[in-house]
Amino acid sequence: MASTPSPTSPQPGPQIGFFTIFPSIMLPMFLAVVDQTIVATALPAIAGTLGSVERVSWIVIAYLVSTTIAAPVYGRLGDLVGRKRLMLVALTIFMLSSLACALAQSVEMLTAFRVLQGLGGGGLMTLSQALVGETIAPRERARYQGYLAAVAVSSSAFGPVAGGFLTQHFGWQSVFLVNIPVGLAAVVLTLRLPDRVPGAQPFRFDFAGLFLFATFVVSTLVMLEEIRAFEADLVATILFLFALAAVALALLVWREKRARSPLLPIPLLSNPSIWRADALAACHGATLVSLLTFLPIYLLVVHRVSPAETGLLLLPFTLGIGVGSLVTGRIVSITGRTAVFPSWGLVLATALLVFMAFTASDLGTGALAALLGAISIFMGTVMGVVQVTVQTAAGTSMLGAGAASVQFSRSLGAAVGTAVIGTLLFSSLTANAPEAARLFQAVMESGPGALDGLDQGARLSMQDALVDAFRTAFLGVACFAAIAAFLAWTIPMRRI
Repeated sequence: MASTPSPTSPQPGPQIGFFTIFPSIMLPMFLAVVDQTIVATALPAIAGTLGSVERVSWIVIAYLVSTTIAAPVYGRLGDLVGRKRLMLVALTIFMLSSLACALAQSVEMLTAFRVLQGLGGGGLMTLSQALVGETIAPRERARYQGYLAAVAVSSSAFGPVAGGFLTQHFGWQSVFLVNIPVGLAAVVLTLRLPDRVPGAQPFRFDFAGLFLFATFVVSTLVMLEEIRAFEADLVATILFLFALAAVALALLVWREKRARSPLLPIPLLSNPSIWRADALAACHGATLVSLLTFLPIYLLVVHRVSPAETGLLLLPFTLGIGVGSLVTGRIVSITGRTAVFPSWGLVLATALLVFMAFTASDLGTGALAALLGAISIFMGTVMGVVQVTVQTAAGTSMLGAGAASVQFSRSLGAAVGTAVIGTLLFSSLTANAPEAARLFQAVMESGPGALDGLDQGARLSMQDALVDAFRTAFLGVACFAAIAAFLAWTIPMRRI
């Protein structure tokens, strides 16, 4: 049940106000979405320049971890001190850290700067979504989620194509430098936003909750990395990290139930519609981001395509997400029905992912791109429905916390999911074909030409080992989609 708005809660303004501020909302959202997809096509080039191919997925994961931790912070502070000033802070952090990423000299240094970048990026999507809820009445939010999906279309589509083009012609550093002029334009537009005073609320921030949440997220992901590189002398470290994550989670729940101003909205998460929608967002993030992270690597080592070609092949995938969101948003606005669309969409997406796992190596690149486009259309039925469900169930007084819960759930799911799929991929390759694992690293660092010195039999053996390893990884992605489908079918709120 939606909570009753407090006297100091920001109330949705007239619809014309939304059109006034929409350009100022969509550009920060563009930056938030594009930074995940634009880096994906540059990962092989980054690995080739900086080495440490086994840690290259952490360039994506580090950003996701940081956005996961930052999202509830921005959500809570936005409710307390106002969202316009926080958007300016987030944009400043994002641009400065983007410059630092372009100057990185190692994968470890780039990973550290990506953490800083995520501290800015974590606020862009959370604050943008909360500003929508601040302006638009609940029933109309579904329609405007469709407009926001158009932003997702342009940014997601821009990312892989621009990332491949920039990487091939200007080097991988340019995928970070492009954030700076776009970020400056977003700052100018943000200054046009009206100042909304959240009300005279005492400033209380849950620093203890933030520390426990960060401890849980970081220890969990480092544990997954240690499992991926499993060796006998790592058993004690893995057990320690598991215990640390479990204790941090238990203390976090205990703390958030008692805090006067909790970081995580535990009361909201007791609502079945909200926690199921947030869990759905987590599995959706795991599915999409792990695919975007490892598909460019797959296309390089199995289909031997260039970064620019990879960007074009991923275009149907990124466009389909936005098309699915746009169509779903319009239908929800007209009919009021919500969860039925991701319920069926995710069932179909799961089936197609399983099909892809067993046939991708036999398909031509054009057929594979079309298959990815179909998958992404069905995956596009999810996030608009999740946002509308959570914002409606949370009520106006907890709007920022509700929007943040979706964002940090998606980011946490994406980070854990990418780590899990990376673990499956590299563990499968190492366990079944150690020599293929060594050659895989050589291909990532030197390109497909590293295979040219092999005889025909060795090249085919290497190819078979890679296909098997990626089949395991894609089946893991399909498992995330299947869990998401189950959650979609069990959301109690089916209409708004």
